[in-house]
Amino acid sequence: MSFQGSTDNWPETFQREIMPVFVGLCMLPRALRDRRQSRAVVQSLFTWQEFSVTELTPLIHPLLDLCDRAGQVICGHYQQPGEAAFESKGDNSPVTQADLDSHRILLNGLWGLAEPMPVLSEECSAEELADRRNWTRFWMVDPLDGTKEFIGGTGEFTINIALIEHTRAKLGVLYLPLARQGYVGIPGRGAWCYRRQGDGWQRTSIATRKLAANRPPVVLASRRHAGPRLEHCLAWLRRTRGDFERDNSGSALKFCQMAAGQGDFYPRFSPCSEWDVAAGQALVEAAGGAVLGLDGQPLRYNCRDTLLSPEFLAIAEPGNPLWAQLSEELLS
Repeated sequence: MSFQGSTDNWPETFQREIMPVFVGLCMLPRALRDRRQSRAVVQSLFTWQEFSVTELTPLIHPLLDLCDRAGQVICGHYQQPGEAAFESKGDNSPVTQADLDSHRILLNGLWGLAEPMPVLSEECSAEELADRRNWTRFWMVDPLDGTKEFIGGTGEFTINIALIEHTRAKLGVLYLPLARQGYVGIPGRGAWCYRRQGDGWQRTSIATRKLAANRPPVVLASRRHAGPRLEHCLAWLRRTRGDFERDNSGSALKFCQMAAGQGDFYPRFSPCSEWDVAAGQALVEAAGGAVLGLDGQPLRYNCRDTLLSPEFLAIAEPGNPLWAQLSEELLS
């Protein structure tokens, strides 16, 4: 922690760096119900220096290896007799044994990766997340994004891991278990696609694309979610820009497609959670795009009472004035 220079930033420094320490220490008795999680909380409280983008790069291969281990377990469940069985959680979303097995592998692996940090996973209990608002640095995880696609046998499911620091996604990994392929983004450093090759990984740089006058925009949309807000958005786009192509897919694959230059626009108005979005935002931003709320600001994480994500627009070319016009239309 540094206090060099003007003291004008003291209130912000206190709020961002010092206050979480005192609040977190006060909450430790509750955190001690899970020793590993509490150890990670203590470590993160006293780690005041933010990760630099160069410090994040060495985490990529260990994260990919961890996702590959979890992915192979998921694939072992996929389309096997009885594996379509699921239970419904409190929000009526399904959870399968593959979700739970992946959660366990990722949880144990992330606790042993680099410095200990708390883990905010979709499959964590409410008790494990009771003190999450005091976490300034943590992993946000969806162990199996696209459970309905997994159950339905479409193959469109991913593992999502994001490193969150001071409410922002600083690193994102989206892993496709069936393809043994990972998309990794570190905003400010770059975005890449990794393919399993023997015991290692083959890397290719990726980037978003610009709208072209001679090419219809490609809208990336959810396979299972529609509604009047989406239809209004698409009708405006057709009136303003002309014909467009629509590519429907499940889970976080839409972020991967955008980061790889295969789509221009992904609007989301139906409910989803922060762990569905965080890794994808880091990936798209690292590739040159943006994931914005309807207020035009980048999404932030773990800063509200709810973990539901606000509505958002993922945009491949954020500087294009078309998207500012659309935001005004949606807010009118």
